[in-house]
Amino acid sequence: MSFFVTESEGAYYPTTAGMIALVVLMLAVLALGAYLTNRGKEKKTPTKQLVYMAVAMALAFVASSLKLFRAPMGGSVTLFSMFFLTLIGYWFGFSAGVMTGVAYGLLQMMIDPYIISVPQLLCDYILAFGAMGLSGLFSNKKNGLITGYLAGILGRFFFAFLSGVIFFSMYAPEGMNPAVYSFLYNGSYIAAEAVLTLIVLAIPAVRNALAQIKRSATA
Repeated sequence: MSFFVTESEGAYYPTTAGMIALVVLMLAVLALGAYLTNRGKEKKTPTKQLVYMAVAMALAFVASSLKLFRAPMGGSVTLFSMFFLTLIGYWFGFSAGVMTGVAYGLLQMMIDPYIISVPQLLCDYILAFGAMGLSGLFSNKKNGLITGYLAGILGRFFFAFLSGVIFFSMYAPEGMNPAVYSFLYNGSYIAAEAVLTLIVLAIPAVRNALAQIKRSATA
């Protein structure tokens, strides 16, 4: 049974069997994230957390389709899709944040795949989105919402930059160092979305509303 098929451009795309396998894996990853977060907490149930994780993924997916700008070789400025992913780490901690990011990466592999090798798949879809869970390191810190968001997008940028240098250096303009090209290319759309998000988060009413939602989510 084949889970991926190669098309004319040399890229791999999931088959129907591959789609089913990715869905099963995505659900398993979400369940694992909820389990790891609630392990040892007798009065806590993972069901509520799973709902929040799934909703955050859904919001991130919808927001990712609302592109303000799409870069020619992948990557785009969206309406806060990265922020919705970092929220899970901020609410529930590192494990939940990382697993939600990984699950979202699997979802992106189904919806908008561009896979040329297993290492590139891991870098662009698993590690890059999983790194958004770094927001969980600041879950209980002062100004953790903004600090966690910045940590999450920097984590994603690191792996996007790495992927650009290792797997897509051939697209760098002649005479330009691939590392410089990858830094500018990936930094441009990630930084643009970050600026828009931070402007919104600077509004006190938005921060207060998000703090209230966190209290409800973690109660």
